[in-house]
Parts: sequence; structure tokens; C-alpha cells
Amino acid sequence: MANASKYDESSIKILEGLEAVRKRPGMYIGSTDKRGLHHLVWEIVDNSIDEVINGYGNIVKILMHKDGSITVADNGRGVPTGKHESGKSTPEVIYTVLHAGGKFEEGNYKVSGGLHGVGGSVVNALSKKMDVTIYRDGKIANIRFKDGGEVESPLKFIGESKKTGTVVTFLPDYDIFKNCEFSFTTICERMQESAFLLSGLVVEIIDEKTNREAKFHYENGLINFVEFINENKKALHKVINFSGQKEGIEVEIAMQYSDSYSENILSFVNNVKTIDGGSHEVGFKTGITKAFNDYAKANNLIKAKDGSFDGSDVREGLSAVINLRIPEKLLQFEGQTKGKLGTPEARSITESITYEHLKFFLEENKEIALTIIEKASRSKLAREAARKAREAARQGKGKDKKEKILSGKLAKATGKNNKVNELFLVEGDSAGGSAKTGRNRETQAILPLRGKVLNCEKASSNDINSNEELNTLTYAIGAGIGADFDPKDSNYGKVIIMTDADDDGAHIQILLLTFFYRFMRPLIEEGMLYIANPPLYALDFGKSKEYVATDEELEEKKKTTKGSYKIQRFKGLGEMDADELYDTTMNPETRSLIKVSITDAALAEKRVSVLMGDKVEPRKEWIEENVDFSLEDDFRR
Repeated sequence: MANASKYDESSIKILEGLEAVRKRPGMYIGSTDKRGLHHLVWEIVDNSIDEVINGYGNIVKILMHKDGSITVADNGRGVPTGKHESGKSTPEVIYTVLHAGGKFEEGNYKVSGGLHGVGGSVVNALSKKMDVTIYRDGKIANIRFKDGGEVESPLKFIGESKKTGTVVTFLPDYDIFKNCEFSFTTICERMQESAFLLSGLVVEIIDEKTNREAKFHYENGLINFVEFINENKKALHKVINFSGQKEGIEVEIAMQYSDSYSENILSFVNNVKTIDGGSHEVGFKTGITKAFNDYAKANNLIKAKDGSFDGSDVREGLSAVINLRIPEKLLQFEGQTKGKLGTPEARSITESITYEHLKFFLEENKEIALTIIEKASRSKLAREAARKAREAARQGKGKDKKEKILSGKLAKATGKNNKVNELFLVEGDSAGGSAKTGRNRETQAILPLRGKVLNCEKASSNDINSNEELNTLTYAIGAGIGADFDPKDSNYGKVIIMTDADDDGAHIQILLLTFFYRFMRPLIEEGMLYIANPPLYALDFGKSKEYVATDEELEEKKKTTKGSYKIQRFKGLGEMDADELYDTTMNPETRSLIKVSITDAALAEKRVSVLMGDKVEPRKEWIEENVDFSLEDDFRR
């Protein structure tokens, strides 16, 4: 690995300029919100991780400074410091020219995960300041930039050192990333992931603002990763771990079944998370389905007349991590931010390695094989029963039942455009009445929720079918449930949870979010699930009213609002009349909705398990650590 061709100034190739980045940052980092801000860190970190992947260095340190800047330091080879063929210093080219980097010259990196050489320059373009210190060839070099890439201090040698590595400090341009700041928790979560994927890596993170520190290092890599995901679940066996290599593509997989009903598959390529999956995930799913079906048939565990296991049957309760290393020449991503792997070879290679190793494992571990097959058989029976019920409904046999369930509960939208129509899930009859009266009848449907929603963390499809509230909700959305859920069949383009801004409302939100996460996750992944954001206060001026969503906003209003007014605090949606509820919370022109999304599948899985599972202690610990409780009410003072 260390014998790769030389990595020096002649290795750096320039492909194009950097002018468009500040004008259209979303094209390069996805967005200019908190997610985009953190993407800057990942770009610099990815360059350090690429050094580790290729056998150079094993330490990455991240310092979060009080002024909002951040430092990423590694002990890799150090960026080349010689003069580039363009006449500029090589670090200046790397950090100011788009598509300039060692990853374009074959041989420098066996595999890489950085943004194909644009990372450093894009971060510089979106920063007020950037400082790069390089330890290489016994010397220390430094170069500084300002205002989105302008050279403030050209490359100069400032000392001598036996160390190697690169230290990058940058201050994001907060005029671009408005109302954003770096999150210690977010950075820790991402870096812990990297430590799981690279068992030799040591990561240190320090937040100078809060004096918090974290260190991550795992000896057993993916095995530790799956154990972490399933920490609050009842595992059915020890983690299954296997790896293989074909045609230069390295595949490593760890997987474990638990007593849950959901599947959780995380995939990575060259240490970059493929959020939207891709060819490697397809190959893995095909491989495990084939392995279980072949084993079950060979051992007479399923009869020919009963048919085969479906993919969803063998993935019920499965947590798995797929990690591929793909050479640069074979690497194909769909989209600039690399959410989905497109490399066609990855599918067949992952499928082959998965099938071969899993087939051997099942044959050698009969007890575990039978446990998983039994779970898949139960899933198969439930799936077939659900299919028959759906077919009966399509043929009209279940229509009466459906109409009976929805009768008197769902106020339907009169319009027929499913993409435009919205379903509001409203807490209680009082608010439901106001919502039904005030709504736009053509596009907005109202479903009042009466009674307690089931905690779905440990529920099966049968449990859902026997729960009146969730059964009604499933029928109203009309797109199936569990493995059979298809967002394309949804009767609504948006499903909006609308509850009171109090403890009970928050509890209902959490229960509904757990249901959607466990049984209709594609609804979240397709960006179709929202939470309404009703105001907490109204400032009544007599002839007019202004509405305020938070305590902080109220304090700002008090400072800037002149004249006399009364402050009304809404304790629930039912306190608003129909017009007020529509204008503040339901009208697309004036409302504020919170879109529900999954940015970190492993973390989401773990948090849902902790907060909604059977064990009280982990839930209590998480709440004590992450939630501030206060009885103070500024308004009453």
C-alpha cells in the first residue's frame, strides 16, 4: 500500500476554476443550512480519512473553536509543498482550484472518499478565512487565505519538524450559513462512524466552547458498529462478520438479527455513507435472500407449494453494515454529494460474497439458521395475510370495512390530485372540529386522533391492524404498511402531524413518528411527513393580531413592538377558532412546517430504540443528558 506511485507536486492536476461555488453553494455541498455547514467539515475530514484508508497515518483530531472556526489535523503524508506546473505553489492550487487534487492522478490513492478533489477548494470558497499548515519532508509550511479563496499569505516555510501531516483551520462564511453553528454531537456521531469503519483509526474531538471532549477507537470495527446499533434490542445471535475481494473491490459486512420487526441497513463506500443505497445494497439484499431460500429448501423448511421467502421476510429484524472499498477507476456515484453508488460491478461482487459466506455460515450454525428461518416464516405468513386483505379491498370485498373504519372520522379532501392533497393528523375532537371548519376542503383532509396511539417500537403488523387509531390512519393514507408500503400509492402528498404545544402533544408526536419510522419509513425518506408548528402566543392589538412561535421570538417582539397590546398564550389548538387555526397553522401561504427527515440512520435507529423500547434506564439516562427541564414561565412573570 505504501508503495503507491509518488505523491508530490507533479501529481496534482487542474481541471477547472472555482468561480461558481459561492454563487451556488448548494450544487457542491447540498444546502446552506446546518447540514451544509457540517458538510464543510466532512470534506476536510474525508481528505484526512483517505490518508488513513491508504495506509498513511492513523490519527484525526478536530478542534471546535470559540469563534466558530474549526481545525482538522491528521498525521498523514502532508499536502505536497513544491511548485506546481502552473507556477503557483501546490497547496495554493489544491485549496483554490476546483477539481485540483491528488485523486486525479492514478496511483496516489488506491481508494478515496473525498469529493474527487473539490473538497478543500469548496471549503475555502465558502470560508472567511482558511489556514493550512503542512508537516512534510522535515519542514513546516504554511499558507493562509481570506474572503472565499483569496491568498492572504503565500506558502512559506516556517520551521522544521520530523512530524508529517496536514492541519486545516477554517472559519465558515456565516453570511452564507445564516443562523448555523457547529454541533459537537453531530461531529461526534459522524466521527464515531469513521472509527467503526476503520479499526485502526483514533479520533479525538474537542469543543473549546463547552470544554467537552470525545475519543473514538474500535478494535473490531463493523462488529462493534452492529453491536452499537442493536445495543438496546434483544439480539438473536452473535454478530455475523465476513469479507472478500474480487476485481479490486473489497467487501466487508457485519449483520445481526434482533427481536424487532424493522430492518436497518447502513452502507458505505470508501468510508462515505451512501444514504440512498445503490448497487452494493441491491447485491447484499439479493445475496441474503438467495442464501436463506436455498438453505430453507435444502433442509425442507419451506415446501415448494408454499413458495419462496420474499426479501422483506429475510430482512425483518436485521441490522447490517455494508462497507466497500472501490478503486477510483471503478467508482461511480449518482449525484455530487454521493448519496447513491452506481458502480455496476459492486452489485454482482457484493451479492456473490454475501451468498457464499452466508450459505457457509448457515450450514455451520444450524441453531442460528433455524431461529432466523422461523422469524422469516412468521413474516411471510403476515405478509401473505396482508396481501390477501389488500386484494379483497381492491375487489370491493373490504370496501365496507374500510368505509366503516373511516366513517365519521376522516374529513376527506374533495380534490383528486393526490400529490397536492394533505392529511392533517389532529390531536383531539376540539381541534379536529376547528380544523375541519377552517380547512381548504379541496386539498386538506382532517383525521382527528382520539385516544392513545400505540407505541410501535415492539409492534408487529398484526398489532397495528388491531389498533383502531393506527388502522384508521393506515386506511386513510392508503399506501399499505410495513414492507408493502409504497409512497406512490399514498392518497396525500403531505402527511402533517398537528398537536398541541405541550407534553401530551409532544408525546403523541413521538408515538406517531415511531409508527411512521417503523412501518412507513419511505414516507419520511420521500420527504412527505411534516410536523405543524402552531404559534405559542398571539399579540392582540385590538384590530389586528401578530402570532409568535417561540418564547425567544416573543422576547424579541417585546423589545421592538410599540403601542399597547395583550399577550395571549395558546394552551392548545382547540383554543383557536377555525379561521385563526387555518391562518396560523394550516394555510400554505402563512404556515411554518417542520419536515421530518432521517440524516443519520444508525443514530435514528438507536434513539428510537432507546426512547421507545422496554428498558427504562437507557431512556432515563438519555433524557437526563439531552433534555433541559424547567418550570420557569417568563410570560407569567
